[in-house]
Amino acid sequence: MSRAFCIPGVLFLVCALVLSFLVSVSLPFLPAIDIARTHFGNGQVQTGSQGISQIRFGIWAACYYDTNDARTCLKTGHAYNVEITNPTGSHTANVRKAWTRGLAVHPVATAATFIALLLSLSTHITVTLIASIMSFLAALLTLIAFAIDIALFALLKHEMNKLQIGANTVTAPGFWMTFVTLILLLLAGCTVCFGRRRDRMSGATTSYPMSSTKGGFFSRFRRN
Repeated sequence: MSRAFCIPGVLFLVCALVLSFLVSVSLPFLPAIDIARTHFGNGQVQTGSQGISQIRFGIWAACYYDTNDARTCLKTGHAYNVEITNPTGSHTANVRKAWTRGLAVHPVATAATFIALLLSLSTHITVTLIASIMSFLAALLTLIAFAIDIALFALLKHEMNKLQIGANTVTAPGFWMTFVTLILLLLAGCTVCFGRRRDRMSGATTSYPMSSTKGGFFSRFRRN
């Protein structure tokens, strides 16, 4: 593939892989990276017998924070359930496993991005075509993951508002890192694809060179 297109494409895939991997690890292993979080201000709410002031939702678990920023995380695993009750016990917010199960698409997209990166390192035309296809496939999976993130955020905002305590639900770093990853994968797919097309066109030009004979076609009719 043309080097002018190869290097940016590989760089896009490297950046996308790093971001996608960090999001896939997420809570509770990387506390700063979560999909969405809810702040309860100074008023605490209850989950079981524990008072909390903030809750963060990651790929593999949700973590509660008390007023001293002490963190308590749910059991780590694929899909988790969260139930929160307001101080009076009159309203409850419930996030069921069906809404967090889809977050597992993130590591699948990361794996597809990794494969696309490996293929993009090749200079073989057929392999670069597959690399371009894999980049778009990874972008599609990331788009699905981002759509799931949006749905989860919308559900959290709806459920937390049911507590009627002025809860503030916002998107978190993992949400926007996924969006940036999607853009990078689309750029990488287009870059690799254009690089392959440029190689084919240059190959066709060298295979059928223009005649260098002076006079061209009409020189054949000239008298010797």
